[in-house]
Amino acid sequence: MPVAVLPVRPVFVNLGPRSYVVQVGRGLLATMGEEINKKLGDRKTCAVITDSNVGPLYAQAVLDSLKQVGKQTHLITVAAGESSKSLSWAESICAEMARAGLDRKSFVVALGGGVIGDLGGFCASIYQRGIPYVQVPTTLLSQVDSSVGGKTGVNLPDAKNMVGNFHQPAHVIADVDTLSSLKKREFNEGFAEIIKHACIRDASMIEAIEQVADGKGDLVNLIRRNISIKASIVEADEFETIGTRALLNFGHTLGHAIEAGAGYGKLLHGEAIALGLRAAAWLSAQISALVSTDYERIVALLRRFDLPTRLDESQDTEEIMKIARMDKKFEGGKIRFVLLKKIGEAYVSNDVMEGHLKQALDEVRR
Repeated sequence: MPVAVLPVRPVFVNLGPRSYVVQVGRGLLATMGEEINKKLGDRKTCAVITDSNVGPLYAQAVLDSLKQVGKQTHLITVAAGESSKSLSWAESICAEMARAGLDRKSFVVALGGGVIGDLGGFCASIYQRGIPYVQVPTTLLSQVDSSVGGKTGVNLPDAKNMVGNFHQPAHVIADVDTLSSLKKREFNEGFAEIIKHACIRDASMIEAIEQVADGKGDLVNLIRRNISIKASIVEADEFETIGTRALLNFGHTLGHAIEAGAGYGKLLHGEAIALGLRAAAWLSAQISALVSTDYERIVALLRRFDLPTRLDESQDTEEIMKIARMDKKFEGGKIRFVLLKKIGEAYVSNDVMEGHLKQALDEVRR
């Protein structure tokens, strides 16, 4: 007899009155209207925000599901790519929501990858001083990371995520079937965040990632496992005030600077983070307790997913450092930098100097 495939248990993000559920599974777009109605049944109008790549693939299924439960929908499509994550696009979206008659009893559905999730969530956070939104992440990167936790925002020309709010979603629906439309490069970038989660919180997940790399692992459960890690960290430090949530920034101080320095769109977000992970892991082996074999294992795992581990010579160290100094993790000239004691155990260090970061960039060029 065939073995029944059980649905993956939802992840509950416990934040008191801001709590929500993250559903992970297959075929979820068709029933998402019913699920949203359980939380937002009193709200009848919504904006579905998506981009020019995702919209043609999945917007109609989402609109149909919402209409089946009596929602009035308004589709807003932005250009695909990091350049849409801007204040000017946020203004355009809010203006269109106003023209469509959305009010304080409306809600937003953010259908797409991390750019749309951040942008849609940001628009929801500022429209009419804040309305609910639902995350429907369609990339591996956004499913395991950016769709959970309530960080919303847009970029400034030279600084990533510099303008934003904490605004928790009302619900998250991660339909793993949407990953089938991703190109290999876009799919693989998600593993940068998955590897990061293993590095900071769960060493045993390294083996599960290696199994997926070998084509033998359970991707759906791996996604759920990552969401659970992210949820537990957010629950402990929702507004990043006690340092726990800062652990999620492992690899991101230099990763974000490398991404911005290359010019948004040249490197995918996960690719830039992969370079930042190598730099942070190398520093962990130099000035913390990470053993060299674990550093090498992290780098080898990044390479298994064709993620870059060598910084292009065209990116100038001083330019990267200039951008890094604008990072929110620089406070009063000091750097709050995440290091590893070992795989699975991370901490925020105040001992990392700018010279260390330059040395790490030199290492990543090799």
